[in-house]
Amino acid sequence: MRTVVLVTGASSGIGLALCKRLLAEEDELHLCLACRNTDKAEAVRAALLTAHPTAEVTTVQVDVSNLQSVLRASTELKQRFQRLDHVYLNAGIMPNPRLNIKALFAGLFSRKVIHMFSTAEGLLTQDDKITADGLQEVFETNVFGHFILIRELEPLLCHSDHPSRLIWTSSRNAKKSNFSPEDFQHSKGQEPYSSSKYATDLLSVALNRNFNQRGLYSSVVCPGVVLTNLTYGILPPFIWTLLMPIVWLLRFFTNAFTMTPYNGTEALVWLFHQKPESLNPLSKYMSSTSGFGSNYVIAQKMDLDEDTAEKFYQNLLELEKHIRATIQK
Repeated sequence: MRTVVLVTGASSGIGLALCKRLLAEEDELHLCLACRNTDKAEAVRAALLTAHPTAEVTTVQVDVSNLQSVLRASTELKQRFQRLDHVYLNAGIMPNPRLNIKALFAGLFSRKVIHMFSTAEGLLTQDDKITADGLQEVFETNVFGHFILIRELEPLLCHSDHPSRLIWTSSRNAKKSNFSPEDFQHSKGQEPYSSSKYATDLLSVALNRNFNQRGLYSSVVCPGVVLTNLTYGILPPFIWTLLMPIVWLLRFFTNAFTMTPYNGTEALVWLFHQKPESLNPLSKYMSSTSGFGSNYVIAQKMDLDEDTAEKFYQNLLELEKHIRATIQK
């Protein structure tokens, strides 16, 4: 029986690199690409099957910023599959990122220069907006849409005889200081991406607390500083060209600069092979790359507590009730 893997945001960046690496490791997989853009997903599917003809690769259309789309996709997946072994919750957005030039230059001449570049702490703000569901777009895309997907797919995920895995793409930019339990959608702040990734970390901890006994395990991963469409939008191309020598030099002082999507998936692929019971639910697994280009994985304790995680989970359940009632009207 084939291992079934679902990847959201599979048509580019980290998601696409992950699909390629998983099939290179095990080409008998059934890989399901969950993507917003159907044409891109079909093109990726064709390319993956050309490289790995013995694999089974399918697609499902889903936009995690639209709950009607999530519900439709969930219904389709429940009709297709009896179980899901691994779900990579990878789709995400960082809309219209703006660089705080003043903070950048202040950081360049401080002791925190390496920390600043590896986490983007204090450097980036984003413009958020309200979706058709009445939610903050970054929160719905990065957190809540995936939460509803998991809730809908529980029958395919909860099998005590054979554990299923949730693996979230988080970030070093997930900062406790940017998350407020009273404003968990981050409607009042300017760093919704950071807030959403911290919310992801909290949710993963809460899911382990509530679902491990039912055979469902959750982990969070940081791919490191990777140059994708998400990061290329932060600065004009010529600025990236000027910064690259500095970035390559910084790799000798910090392991965060994975740079390529391939390197960034190191922890995601590593987790694919681990027994979930052996993992620490309070750790974030970090893709790391040495100055000479060697990839490896390190575990880092997350800056959170389980009570806050549980309260956040309960808040999401309440929001789910409200949203479902609104959708059914």
